[in-house]
Amino acid sequence: MKRQLFLRSVLAAVFSVSVSGLALADGKPFRVGVTPGPHAQIVEAAKAVAAKDGLDVEVIEFTNYMLPNQALASGELNANSFQHKPYLDNQVRSQGLKLIAISQSIAFPMGIYSRTLTDLKAVPEGAKVGVPNDPSNNARALILLQDAKLIELKPDFGINGTVQDIASNPHKLQFIEMDAAQLPRSLGDVGLAVIPTNYALDAGLNPKQDALILEPADSPYTGIIAVRESDKDNEDVAKFIRAYRSPEVKAFIETTFKGAILPTW
Repeated sequence: MKRQLFLRSVLAAVFSVSVSGLALADGKPFRVGVTPGPHAQIVEAAKAVAAKDGLDVEVIEFTNYMLPNQALASGELNANSFQHKPYLDNQVRSQGLKLIAISQSIAFPMGIYSRTLTDLKAVPEGAKVGVPNDPSNNARALILLQDAKLIELKPDFGINGTVQDIASNPHKLQFIEMDAAQLPRSLGDVGLAVIPTNYALDAGLNPKQDALILEPADSPYTGIIAVRESDKDNEDVAKFIRAYRSPEVKAFIETTFKGAILPTW
């Protein structure tokens, strides 16, 4: 009798583990982690499309870039949509996360913004520049500052480059690193801020009108949707990707963001 109870307990535990990564297997919604602003809005639009295919999507917002991948890896989420491939690659490498990019999502350029300047040629010596503090977006911001001819980076600068890899800083710019979500609020305290588009839009900025410079259209920092490696063939993941990359969501992006954000399909 005790052996039978033990076996039943073991089998129940194994069954619980085996289905924990499968959305809706136990009636739970398909949980997608996002950051506030465009990523959240677009997944909300995909949610309505997914419902027609029998998939119940729950949108979970995070204000800290560091958390959605941890939540996905731990099983709290089924997917996330908030990052680009270099950022995911860095997190996978540094934290040993078993996550993959299952699909591209949207492309939206990072921009340089200012409340006091209208021309990058007028940047004063010693100006403070706000940049994201997460590794891949920090490097991305520095590359854009180089494109703006404000700094020069070392020839071997890569996706993990930092301010220590600046070869030339003729304006003696002072770099203030902070969480990307805080950058729009810092505009009153810094001369320039390099801001990801989702946070710029969320703060009421219009990238096409307000940015002093935007990343080029061929930037490698295209957004992706991430899932656990073990879920790459999951049917509900496939349903969500179909909903996200649907004509309805594409039309929503084009109508809502008017070219500031571009669908990749």
